[in-house]
Amino acid sequence: MTAAMGQPLTVGVDVGGTNIRASVVDGAGEVLDTVTAPTPQSARALEDGLARAVRELCARHRIGAVGLAVAGFVDEDRATVRFAPHLPWEDAPVATRLTDRLGLPVILEHDANSAMWAEYRFGAAAGGHNVVLVAIGTGIGAALLVGGQLYRGSYGVAPELGHVQVVPNGRACACGKRGCWERYCSGTALVDTALELLATDPRRSTLLAREVHRDPDSLTGRRVAGAAQDGDPVALDVMADFARWLGLGLAAVSDIFDPDLIVIAGGVSTSATLFLDDAREHYAQSITGAKHRRLARIRTAQLGEAAGMIGAAELARAALVENVENPDAVSAGKPPC
Repeated sequence: MTAAMGQPLTVGVDVGGTNIRASVVDGAGEVLDTVTAPTPQSARALEDGLARAVRELCARHRIGAVGLAVAGFVDEDRATVRFAPHLPWEDAPVATRLTDRLGLPVILEHDANSAMWAEYRFGAAAGGHNVVLVAIGTGIGAALLVGGQLYRGSYGVAPELGHVQVVPNGRACACGKRGCWERYCSGTALVDTALELLATDPRRSTLLAREVHRDPDSLTGRRVAGAAQDGDPVALDVMADFARWLGLGLAAVSDIFDPDLIVIAGGVSTSATLFLDDAREHYAQSITGAKHRRLARIRTAQLGEAAGMIGAAELARAALVENVENPDAVSAGKPPC
């Protein structure tokens, strides 16, 4: 137990396609201990790895519950992974199986929802009422807070904002559609836009053109942002295009949800100084009835890569408190961890 907060310690786990990161989190949202391991490629091996990580933390702390932040579809009961594109689970009752193995309550949550909850409880979304979180990385993840509560939809999969079509017959998307928002507003989109501009006039850019000439596959969104920071003209045009698409997308999202706050998270948010002011202008110009309504505040996330773990741990803590009198919350006869 945490002496200062009087609340149980919980574990939040970021189940990524490359690594598992598990952290002990206290009631104030502070990360006390972390273990990491590569993500196994089979369902059984992945669950073995998760159990090992939690047990390692249990050996050093008294743990009350576990929350898993998963990039994929989680059912409305937060017990089953319906589908996760980078993980070996499909219609898998992960929470039940791990609860039985660990003797601890285990819940699942979409990774964007976990990050939203962390930012709401301890970060940039604190004090928000109706909040949209847009996590921009390889693609776009998103979460909604409505009246201070996470909105998951009827079947647990809302909202897939990154796959709203913004360009009919546009760039092909891994989801099977074309012209999705994330194909124009993501780390991957930065690369695609840069390659398109360089194909038009490769001599305009000294930095990016040389890099692409050496190895066309070496270009990354981070490299494009770095080149923009160094004044590369093509990279600056790429960031301007990105800002336009971000502003247009946020205006459409605001027309639907009318949030008081928008939080920009994910790896691309670390380069916000290159695009956020322009995105705010595009947002203000594109939103319906801009002169007759209050606009949402737009800010960047505060908790960085730890947000998913902190949020999952905090949601597990809330579930534990709700079920503290439920004798079935922990499998009978199983000692914790």
